[in-house]
Amino acid sequence: MASTEHLLEVKHLSTRFYTEDGVVHAVNDVSYTLDEGDTLGVVGESGCGKSVHALSIMRLIPTPPGKIVSGEIYFRGRDLLKLSDEAMRKVRGAEIAMIFQDPMTSLNPVKTVGFQIMEALMLHEGMDKARARERTIELLTLVGIPEAAQRVDDYPHQFSGGMRQRAMIAMGLSCNPSLLIADEPTTALDVTIQAQIVDLVKRLQEKFGMAVIWITHDLGVVARLARRVNVMYAGRIIESGPVKEIYGNPHHPYTVGLLGSLPSHGSRAAARLFSIPGEPPDLIGLLPGCAFAPRCHYQVPRCSQETPPLEEVSPGHIVACWEKDKVRRG
Repeated sequence: MASTEHLLEVKHLSTRFYTEDGVVHAVNDVSYTLDEGDTLGVVGESGCGKSVHALSIMRLIPTPPGKIVSGEIYFRGRDLLKLSDEAMRKVRGAEIAMIFQDPMTSLNPVKTVGFQIMEALMLHEGMDKARARERTIELLTLVGIPEAAQRVDDYPHQFSGGMRQRAMIAMGLSCNPSLLIADEPTTALDVTIQAQIVDLVKRLQEKFGMAVIWITHDLGVVARLARRVNVMYAGRIIESGPVKEIYGNPHHPYTVGLLGSLPSHGSRAAARLFSIPGEPPDLIGLLPGCAFAPRCHYQVPRCSQETPPLEEVSPGHIVACWEKDKVRRG
């Protein structure tokens, strides 16, 4: 059974994709908790399992070829993996909402933006069309879309990229979810619009008290938005803890590399940017041991033979590395 004190509890989640080339080990034994109103950042390079783990929570893994092969996902004490399809549809949107990287592929191009938000309100909140339209205009205004009463009847192609993303956030918020999962929602936007979207989500979170999982490869965004961070590599969480602790005192060589690749201001501004050698592992042919070992200058023979477990190095800060005591940020 899950602990009832957590909003979300993910336990030993593993997701596979069965392809002609072999079995893709997309998510491997992922466990963590999230409390009411908290913000969790999930970081890592493309293909590390960030998005697949979120789609697994939403039970949106395409089957076939994908399959959640093990684990439990408790949300408010209920295991989402054991709910019927109908019960899960009621959870999506109403209790857990998700916004995606490219709103142009998430919004229906032949339906107005307003109709698509109204649809969720009529389905989950039981509103009639007039009340749903009124609420949609309120939501579009809330997320900063000017002249919302006029724009409600526009189609997605009539919105800019930033405005489409705001509309997606409005849709996500429409039914007052307890959890909002944001899957790289600022990647396709320019830096100024990115900052506006991050600030918008922070304000809305404070206003509505919802929990947020923010999935990104941008550690700068996580520093501004999240309280805790999970660092993922090859489908695993390899380091997790409070943002300040992870950024100030990382213990995994991969986390050190990610932080070293960030441009800095102040005393470190002149420091040379760090690049991680080698390439990400092939998730089809994952070998025993630490997946990062071939790229790591701390590696010892044990690293390629045994997978390191997550171990606590300070309160709330866990890391999976056999040589963690030698690793320090330069």
